[in-house]
Amino acid sequence: MQTRFSMKRVAQALMLLTVTAVPALADSGGTVIVIPGRPGVPIIINGIDASYRVVEGDWGLGRGVQVQPTVYGGRYVDPVPRVGHYFPGAGERPGYGRLEVEPPENRKLPKPAESFHQSWSAQSNPPAAQPPVPLDPPQVIVAPPERGGYSPERRPDFSRPRD
Repeated sequence: MQTRFSMKRVAQALMLLTVTAVPALADSGGTVIVIPGRPGVPIIINGIDASYRVVEGDWGLGRGVQVQPTVYGGRYVDPVPRVGHYFPGAGERPGYGRLEVEPPENRKLPKPAESFHQSWSAQSNPPAAQPPVPLDPPQVIVAPPERGGYSPERRPDFSRPRD
């Protein structure tokens, strides 16, 4: 009975090892489907949008050689997007030409604008005045020295208790 129990344990351990090793061995660098980590953010491989497409080829840091991946079904992406016309905030294309009215040359000119000047500055407040030193300063109290004081030559002895 003891032998059968240990054989069952060996079989279970072998099965666990096999089941956990198969996914690592299955990653042979074959075809993969690329799924972006964030929706709306494309995955670009060599100028081709590979989002939700099949990519074939062994590539990455885990391989000894570098082989160009092949993207099936991707579309090319412009490295520099084409700049269109400026559209206002309404998102509609403006009408043809300008809708300006050219004023006549002999019209009465408006009154000139008054002069305007504005400036800003920033500064710190000046430091507070220091109080004057008194003529009779307080006496300095000298603390009594410790027993024997401290000298580098005389190191404390921690092997025995203090008196």
